[in-house]
Amino acid sequence: MGCLLKGGGGLYARLRIGAVLLAAGEGRRMGGVPKALITLQGVPLINRHLIALSGAGVDEVVVVTGFGRDAVEAQIATFPVTLAHNADFAQGQQGSVRVGLAALRGAFDAVLVVLADQPLIGAADLTELIAAFKKKANGNIVVPMVNGQRGNPIVLDGSACEQIMQSQNNLACRHLIERQPELVYAHATTNTRFITDLDTPQDMADLSQKTGWKFALPAAELTPAA
Repeated sequence: MGCLLKGGGGLYARLRIGAVLLAAGEGRRMGGVPKALITLQGVPLINRHLIALSGAGVDEVVVVTGFGRDAVEAQIATFPVTLAHNADFAQGQQGSVRVGLAALRGAFDAVLVVLADQPLIGAADLTELIAAFKKKANGNIVVPMVNGQRGNPIVLDGSACEQIMQSQNNLACRHLIERQPELVYAHATTNTRFITDLDTPQDMADLSQKTGWKFALPAAELTPAA
C-alpha cells in the first residue's frame, strides 16, 4: 500500500515519488561506451534500474539520455518511462539533472536522482532511501553516507528541485550539497551498494571477482563511434 509503519503504530502518508535516471554520460574511462548498456548477468544496467524503480513504487521515471542516445532508447523502448535528451551531455552531469527534473510531469513529494552506472542498486535500496526521506527530521536532500563516504542515489524534496531548476549557474546536486550543507540529511548506513559504481574496466573486473557475477561491455553494434 506504499506506507511505512511509524514507531508509534501510525502510518506515513503515501508520497508521490518521481525519479530521474541519468544515462547520458560518455563513459570515457570505460572506453567510450554507454555505461547504462553494460550487462550484469546478461541484463543491461538500465533495465535493472527501471525494474528496481518499479519495485520501489516510484510513480514516474524520466530517463535522461545523451551519449549513445539511440542505443539506450532502443534498449528501453518497452518500458513506460519519459525520455529526455540532454544535447549538452558533454558539459557534465548537472545539465542532465536539470533536463530530467524539467521533464517530470506534475508535482512530487520526493524525487530520486539515480545513476545508471551503479550496478547493485535494487528496489530494497531505493526503499531504504525513501524510508529515510519520510523519517528525516531536517534537510531537503537525503544523501546516503557509508562510513563517512557520500553515496548515491539521493532524494530531493520539492524545495531542492526548485533551487536546482532556478539556479542561473546550472547548479548541480553535488554543488548544492557542498555549498548548503544545512539542506542535507545524511542517512548513515552500512549499505555499500550506495558507493559501488563502474567507472573503468578494472572496476568491472574487481566487482566480478568479489561477487562472482559476470559483467560485459555492450555489443559492438550498440556502441557509438567516439
